[in-house]
Formats: sequence, structure tokens, C-alpha cells
Amino acid sequence: MHWDLFLAPYKQAVDELKVKLKGMRSQFEMNSDHSPIEFVTGRVKPIASILDKANQKGIPLDRLESDMQDIAGLRMMCQFVDDIRKVVEILRLRNDFEIVEERDYISHKKASGYRSYHVVIAYPVQTIKGEKKILAEIQIRTLAMNFWATVEHSLNYKYKGLFPDDLKMRLQRAAEAAFRLDEEMSAIKGEIQEAQAFFTRNKKKQ
Repeated sequence: MHWDLFLAPYKQAVDELKVKLKGMRSQFEMNSDHSPIEFVTGRVKPIASILDKANQKGIPLDRLESDMQDIAGLRMMCQFVDDIRKVVEILRLRNDFEIVEERDYISHKKASGYRSYHVVIAYPVQTIKGEKKILAEIQIRTLAMNFWATVEHSLNYKYKGLFPDDLKMRLQRAAEAAFRLDEEMSAIKGEIQEAQAFFTRNKKKQ
């Protein structure tokens, strides 16, 4: 397989989507509204990771485009759990891509404790050979959820998913602690937003 040619439209999709999703945050700021989006990141899955996942899931290389949804991945970070719902609603209203699947790991967390909201989209990339629809996965989560998921992901590489029982239990407890943090932050959401608005107004005066 010619990987550069295969991955080029995925890289284009990530670059374009990062600009568009970051633009959502800018629009909230221009309207002086609370932005449910803290920041946006994106990446194309490394070749080694694509091959590992294809091997684990039994996906033939000639079916990567249709069967692997996260070769192009975007991550949208939110301050509050409620913000995640707002972001999903905005994504549903967009007409520059089609949502093909939603997975709610917040209401239905994984056994590991993982929480996040995944939206899989079909995004049209314009190439010199015409339009090509690329599958991309957008993960929407709070900063606390992201901290836990990043740590768990790193450990997963070390243990190949086979965590010692003690570590597995500690990770589950940490996931619950992260979620309790999100709940506490949501409880004082009004105070936090007032303080942030006050800080922003004063910064503009300087």
C-alpha cells in the first residue's frame, strides 16, 4: 500500500475540520457568549497504530476506508459535562458533513471507567480526482475525562490491555474521581462563568 497517497485525504480532512471546529469557539467569543469548547486538537492515526488495530479487529487493508472510523481523529475539549451536549447539538445542525454514528460513553461508560462522547462523520474532501468522503471520529469530552483517558491510553500500550487487577481497580477509582470532579464543577458552573466573564472584560480594558 502507498501510505502517503492513502493518508493524504485524511490529513486534509483533519486540517480542514480543525479550522471549522475552532471557528465554532471563535463565534461564541465574538458574541461574548460562554464557549462550550475549550480547545480542539486533531491527528491522523500513525501507520503502526492503523496496522495494530487492523490486526486486532480483523480488518483487511483493502477495507480500511470503510471499516476503520478513527484514522482521522478530532478531539473537542469542554469545561463542563453539559457543554458536551451543546457541542453535539451544534454538530448535528451542520450541513458540511454527515453524522453516521454516535456513541455515548458518558451515560454508558465503558467497564474500564472511560467516558467520552464519540461522533463519527462522513466528511467530503475535495481532491483533484473529485470529492472523496472520509470517515472521521470526533471525541467530545471534559478536561478531566481527557486527563484520565490519556493516562489510560499510555498504560494500555504498556500492558497491551491486560492490566494487573490492582491497577485496573485504581484506574476505575480514578475515573470515578474524575467524574465527581466534573459534577462538582458543574454545580458551581454559574460562579465559574461569572468569574471568567469578569476576567475577560477586565483584560479587554487593559
